[in-house]
Amino acid sequence: MVTREVLSRDRVLDAARELADTSGLSAVTMRRVAAALGVEAMSLYHHVRGKEELLDGLAESVVREIQVALAGSRLAEPVDWRAELRHRCLTARTVMLRHPWAPRLLNSRPAMPPSLWSYYDEVLETMLRGGLDHHLAHRALHALGPIVLGFVQELFSAAAADETDAGTTEQDLEAMAARAPHITAMVASEVHASADNRLGWCDTDSEFEFTLDLLLDGLERARRRTG
Repeated sequence: MVTREVLSRDRVLDAARELADTSGLSAVTMRRVAAALGVEAMSLYHHVRGKEELLDGLAESVVREIQVALAGSRLAEPVDWRAELRHRCLTARTVMLRHPWAPRLLNSRPAMPPSLWSYYDEVLETMLRGGLDHHLAHRALHALGPIVLGFVQELFSAAAADETDAGTTEQDLEAMAARAPHITAMVASEVHASADNRLGWCDTDSEFEFTLDLLLDGLERARRRTG
């Protein structure tokens, strides 16, 4: 006799995450998650009240995945606050690269996932321990933004870029060059190989680390001035 595994909230979220990984975030619906689990869609409502709660749970699971990754990769030697925070950001990025849909999901949720409060509290603790006061640490959180979660905010959305690529004509490009010649020239010179822009048009590893290091070094200089 085959015993069916008991349905649980964790199994529902695991199925949703796997579906998003394989088919994109738009594929995550109650019906498709239920099908992946081999149950009727109504069975999911015992564990999540609808699609919005499913997406909230999915966002929460991504943050927890970052926390687990950090717990398993603590720096062995005492380091300064910049190295510790840099390690945190790059560890978070490994999770984001496993789930390229996660930045868009986290940006779209109307409320912060509960685990994100403790996550940002740890970020703040790192800065305070490093000698930043609350005022500078507050500014640092604004400056870093989603970098502490492993991604940067795109100037142009991936969806808009896809639409442009699909329907752009030579006349469109000429019109864009006339309106914004410097942006057009920059785009032409900075187009990256498709394998490198996994989290957006210009969110590459090298540019992520450049931005991160620039901010951390600037914050350290500000700390020394106010210290």
